[in-house]
Amino acid sequence: MSWKLGLIAFLVPASLVGQANPVAARHQAAADQLIAAALADSAAWNKIAELTDRFGHRISGSASLERAIDWIIERMKAERLDNVRGEPVMVPRWVRGQESAQLVEPRSVNLPMLGLGGSIGTPPGGITAEVLVVTSFADLKAQADRARGKIVLFDVPFTNYGATVQYRGRGATEAARVGAVASMIRSVGPFGMRTPHTGGMGYDSTVTKIPAFAITAEDAAMIHRIHRRGERVVVKVEMAAQMLPDAPSRNVIGEIVGRERPDEIVVMGGHIDSWDVGTGAMDDAGGVVIAWEAIRLMQRLGLRPKRTIRVVGWTNEENGGRGGQAYRDAHRGEMAKHVLAIESDGGVFRPTGFGFTGSDQARALIRQIAPLLRAVGADSIGPQGGGADIGPIMQLGVPGMSHNVDGTRYFWYHHTEADNVDKLDPREVAMNVAAIAVMAYVVAEEGLPR
Repeated sequence: MSWKLGLIAFLVPASLVGQANPVAARHQAAADQLIAAALADSAAWNKIAELTDRFGHRISGSASLERAIDWIIERMKAERLDNVRGEPVMVPRWVRGQESAQLVEPRSVNLPMLGLGGSIGTPPGGITAEVLVVTSFADLKAQADRARGKIVLFDVPFTNYGATVQYRGRGATEAARVGAVASMIRSVGPFGMRTPHTGGMGYDSTVTKIPAFAITAEDAAMIHRIHRRGERVVVKVEMAAQMLPDAPSRNVIGEIVGRERPDEIVVMGGHIDSWDVGTGAMDDAGGVVIAWEAIRLMQRLGLRPKRTIRVVGWTNEENGGRGGQAYRDAHRGEMAKHVLAIESDGGVFRPTGFGFTGSDQARALIRQIAPLLRAVGADSIGPQGGGADIGPIMQLGVPGMSHNVDGTRYFWYHHTEADNVDKLDPREVAMNVAAIAVMAYVVAEEGLPR
């Protein structure tokens, strides 16, 4: 901005600013209250810490997940939130069991590893086989005649999640097509410290199922160097992983009911389940807690919006998506009255704004709300919004929004034993509470055109 434009902006009366952005003008006082309350203490961080320290990981089908849901329901009721409940969902139950991997040749080294979610186990005694290193699916195809009877290592450096995660998702299927006996991937993440990352994978029913697991970036690089020198590499892997029958779980829900149009709903939250490593603080207890804290603050401040704001901790996002699907099915009759869906599942690091998918008219209103978030750096509105849990209702026409943060460190810890609350900064968590509270509150006040 030139000094002249800056001077003009400085001299514009507040009344004219209000005329230019009446939405922000109407809600400035409430936004200031919510931001000040959110930043006043570390209540949200403390709640994430208590949840994750008390219950640990929360993989679908586990007792720890159900105990965590019970605790959230009890706490929400104690805070006098409205319509607190669990809504039933049947979820898949994959159990890791004991597992290990070892480099056998050219020397003996224990390899930190994690089986991929959904993988089958190995036969009793494990699998010991020579390793074939490939760098892409095209490379695997080119070396197909060398793959039979081997463990295929996909050594694919992290570029971005979407590009790299395909080797986790379908590596086992592609390796099995060419006769491999197991699939081993370089962990999907940009930063190592010899920490393996898990995550979901799948099988093609027309192809033999083989075990799939991840090793660390450092060990994948080491094996690749040895392989490139022409030396024989042999690995032994043992996995007791298995799928058990589906188990009962719940989406956990709390609300602040609207004062004028209670049947119209802004829904927001994250997923309460996690993988079975670490404590799922970043992915995604934080996403649930910031939405929960947002409506608690509204209630405490006496800021009851015109429309209902519903917070959901969706279950089974990590290895099935059943929670989002069950929510859609249970509330299908309400879809025309769902004003907006907001999902937080990228960590609760420094907020940057929101992505939005909806009509041009709705986007114009969202852009008028954005300046209210400037104080916490969350005033950017991106071109697309959504998420795995709100995807099913977005397909029925509900506008969708993703809560965006600085993701620089997210994939360092994603799906690892390192996903613990110490990775989160209390001030940044509070800033996220402020951002999602203001956005949800103003949309619940104003409504949103379809």
